[in-house]
Amino acid sequence: MYGSLDISVSGMIAQRTRMDVVAANLANRDTILDAVGNPSEFKRRFVTLAPAGRDAPQGVRVHSIEIDADSEPRKVWDPTNPYAKPSDHPDAGYVYYPNIDPVTEEINAMEAMRSYEANVSAADATKSMLAQALRLIA
Repeated sequence: MYGSLDISVSGMIAQRTRMDVVAANLANRDTILDAVGNPSEFKRRFVTLAPAGRDAPQGVRVHSIEIDADSEPRKVWDPTNPYAKPSDHPDAGYVYYPNIDPVTEEINAMEAMRSYEANVSAADATKSMLAQALRLIA
């Protein structure tokens, strides 16, 4: 019985991590500088999930948080921006922004939220069954 609670809890932890990553992506949607202050657009992150390992044979775990290095940055024409490409660059006058689509991120957030809610419902059902079993035994 506790195994099913562990499965639900592992799912809730995984979905919470997905929500954290979505929030970070949306918060950094217009970030064009790295931590040091050099022009370098933020790269979108995403979570990959995997089955739980040997110590917890059931459930899910966060396998990794990966960087979407394949997506091209969003080019915005703004020659007055101090971070615009110089005139000798092929993209002169353009500023590179992260290619983070807010609609896609919102859909990912809704999916993670619904999955989290499903895991909460499964945990509640497990707790109810456990309570009923204890009432029958007593």
